[in-house]
Amino acid sequence: MSIKQELYSQCLNFVENRIEAIKRNIEEIQQSLLSETKSSAGDKHETGRAMIQLEREKAGEQLREAEALKEVLFKVNPLSTTLKITLGSVVYTSDLNYFIAISTGQIRINGIAFFAISPQTPIGQKLTGKRIGDEVVFRDKTFKINKVE
Repeated sequence: MSIKQELYSQCLNFVENRIEAIKRNIEEIQQSLLSETKSSAGDKHETGRAMIQLEREKAGEQLREAEALKEVLFKVNPLSTTLKITLGSVVYTSDLNYFIAISTGQIRINGIAFFAISPQTPIGQKLTGKRIGDEVVFRDKTFKINKVE
């Protein structure tokens, strides 16, 4: 498996694990809502139900965001290579290495550290469209693009 395929796979696992955790949380919230419904009535009961409902809405939004990340990943072809940095590129620089896909943080492949980042992040925006040999200035630091896969 290539480094790009491995990075893609780890990002996909990250998103799928996140979706599963959110779904479990939603299920727990549903159970809380059901048990709250069976308990006593009154102001305390209504406040409890309202708080649980807010939790459910928040979890629903988190689920939508995680599913949107998965959709972004589905736009990446882990077998393709390009000359210009774009969604799905693996970028080696004189400073750090990046996988332009979704923001998951650091991933280590064969002892090499990569930062999985979204093209919408500030560094992702700086890198997008660049080529091997280009220099990038980010946070008062200049680095060179050595390789793009």
